[in-house]
Formats: sequence, structure tokens, C-alpha cells
Amino acid sequence: MTQDQGLHHTEYDTRLAAYAVVVDDSDRILLALWNEADQPLWTLPGGGVELLESLEDGAVREVREETGYDVALVRLLGVDTLVVSPEERTVDRGRWFRGVRVVYEARITGGSLQDEVDGTTDEARWIPLADVPDLPRVELVDVGLRLLRSAS
Repeated sequence: MTQDQGLHHTEYDTRLAAYAVVVDDSDRILLALWNEADQPLWTLPGGGVELLESLEDGAVREVREETGYDVALVRLLGVDTLVVSPEERTVDRGRWFRGVRVVYEARITGGSLQDEVDGTTDEARWIPLADVPDLPRVELVDVGLRLLRSAS
């Protein structure tokens, strides 16, 4: 699609999602293993915001579902937009997709590490920041870390 072939907002799918960057005092990042791709990929904990849910509540809920932790949001880091062609979608709907991803910094306030059951992720893990470049991961991990560094 070229710029002059813009689609009307009713002609593509949009998903609003909220994610959290959680880095502990040991320089580890909390990631979840996304299982919907051909190869599982590490991602930031987070996901789709429900219709009547605030962005903040959505981020907190998603982190709890995917990792077992309760978090407090520290600050908004930024908003990232992803555009995917129909051919590149993991679920082929014959339509373009626009993902609007709101990224927060968060800190753990309770809970304990556990894996999501019957969800889009199936493992949660603390990963040393030094190991992230070698991980199979979605680009949102890099986006989140870049936003965190630029906010510091």
C-alpha cells in the first residue's frame, strides 16, 4: 500500500493494546512467550484493552493474566503503531491491520511469577537485559526498551 492509497478507517482492523515494561533491580526484564506465531516469540506482557476498560486497567490486567504479578504503572512511556498487510497477519482476515500499542513502565507490587493458561502466552520469565539481543522476540520488546531508555 502506498501513501496515496490510504484506506478509510472502516476498511482495516484496529486493535488498541496496552503493555508494560518491568525491569527489576537486577537488570532483568519481565517477558511473556507469545504462542500465536509460527515460532514462539518473547514479548512484553500486555495485550488488548477491553471496550469499557481504561488503558491503565487493561495494562494491569494483562500483566496479571500473563505473568501472575500485580503491578503499579509508573509512567506512560509512549505509543507505538504497527501496520500489517493482510498477507502478513497471523489470522488472515483479508484486511489490513493497525495495532496501536500503548507502553507503560511498571513495577511489581504483589503476586508471584506464573504462566498463563489457555491464553496467547504460555510462559513468563525474568530475562537478563544483556540476553535480550539474542532472544527470538517481537520488535515491541525493543520498542519498549528504547522508550524506557529515552524516558530516563
